[in-house]
Amino acid sequence: MAEEQVAYPAPAKLNLMLRVIGRRRDGYHLLQTVFQFLDYGDALRFVSLPGRGARRLAGAAEVSPESDLVVRAAQLLQDACGVREGVGIFVDKRLPMGGGLGGGSSDAATTLLVLNQLLGLGLSLAELAELGLGLGADVPVFVRGRAAWAEGVGEQLTPLPELPTPWYVVLHPGVSVSTGSIFSDPELTRSHSPITIRDFLDGVQDNTLQALVLARYPVIGEALNWLDGQGIAAPRLTGSGACVFGMADSREVAGSIVRRVPANWVAFAAQGSNRHPLHAQLNLE
Repeated sequence: MAEEQVAYPAPAKLNLMLRVIGRRRDGYHLLQTVFQFLDYGDALRFVSLPGRGARRLAGAAEVSPESDLVVRAAQLLQDACGVREGVGIFVDKRLPMGGGLGGGSSDAATTLLVLNQLLGLGLSLAELAELGLGLGADVPVFVRGRAAWAEGVGEQLTPLPELPTPWYVVLHPGVSVSTGSIFSDPELTRSHSPITIRDFLDGVQDNTLQALVLARYPVIGEALNWLDGQGIAAPRLTGSGACVFGMADSREVAGSIVRRVPANWVAFAAQGSNRHPLHAQLNLE
């Protein structure tokens, strides 16, 4: 692998809808959700290193390098292909931890896609998505690179290329939500009725985790109420939180709302995207 200083995007995602409809015998939850990317996220760079294996050279201070999903993704890919070239990974971390924006999964998917190309490994998107599923249920949608309707544990994907791509305001109210704690909570309802893609397109876009998350983290409810007061359309939780989001009428309106966010919260404006930007950068299908 040659020296690389190119920045590769690892975008955020939003769950435009999320329903928990069951639970498998192995404990994994059965979901229906809709993923859409944002034109905002982390960025990764990769360099050749002497020796063997992957090392994270910069990244989130809250995550130890050896447990970071980018390192695990690189190791998993190299193990699967029988190679062990020295690789250094720089992660410019912009997405909040525990925010429900898929930052760790997105970083892992970008690692798989980029190293597959830089190292000339030749794995297909289907093979990379299968590897990524072992790292997290959200990784395959980032590998596949299309906005999608998802079922199963989130890995059964149907592309939705014609979704509207509005400007969103995304607000993080300063708390980190543990996805594991929400899904293991005894008060979580795990038997919501399934819906169809047509139901979603007709406006059934609730997040069935939201009531429980708001009960456990009242400040997230405060953030939703604040967004609602700014005229944001249908503000709701993404994933298990802590981030909340809603549609703005334009880029200018979204930016104006972000500038009014209370000082103890963090927000950004971003446009929805139905294609992962890395797919265009790497000339993937």
